[in-house]
Amino acid sequence: MNGVAWLSHAPYVSPRRMIPQATPYRPGNERKMGKAAKHEITGILIAIAMILGAPDSSRAEMADLLQKLNLNAYSRRTIPPEFNGRTADGRDVSLASLRDKVVLLNFWATWCLECRPEMPTFERLHRELSAQGLAIIGINAREGAASIRAYAKELGLTFPLILDPAGKINLTYGVIGLPTTFLLARDGRAVALAAGPREWRGNPARALIQALLAEPAAPKEAR
Repeated sequence: MNGVAWLSHAPYVSPRRMIPQATPYRPGNERKMGKAAKHEITGILIAIAMILGAPDSSRAEMADLLQKLNLNAYSRRTIPPEFNGRTADGRDVSLASLRDKVVLLNFWATWCLECRPEMPTFERLHRELSAQGLAIIGINAREGAASIRAYAKELGLTFPLILDPAGKINLTYGVIGLPTTFLLARDGRAVALAAGPREWRGNPARALIQALLAEPAAPKEAR
């Protein structure tokens, strides 16, 4: 499947013009939890319970969360294309190596002004949820390792940042603008697409990711 055909499985919606300012991750912040933060967590848990506790309406609840994030949903049978790449620090990463994980696949570049506010939020999600099975993967658009390493050091990014100097992975996924983010489930299916920045630090994003983390992986016979 070529990139255009893959991307066309989800309708395009132009990105929002207003970009919420992301809050940088600072170790120790999670200990300073006020009443507002506790209420936010309670809201997330309620949303997750609604999705997991009501099988007949789970798709509707999922659709509601996708709509709140302005994400474009894929059909449940849509499988994303395979990719193989190497990170700026020399690690090999492929989609196959991320089997059984929820994957947030973000296409970005150091020169992309709309990409930058999302990065601290992705780092926070990586630190908080990677142990539960969330994989945050950044795929750079045609830049060198030195530029990527400097950018990662500046923002304190530790999640994998994959090199794509020839733009092969970007082309495979049909990426025509940055940032572009794909959300993939544990069973390997494509869940949703975001063309442009989104509010990944809010309650709907948290509830969506936690609901996907609670899903089972694909049965071995189906792999």
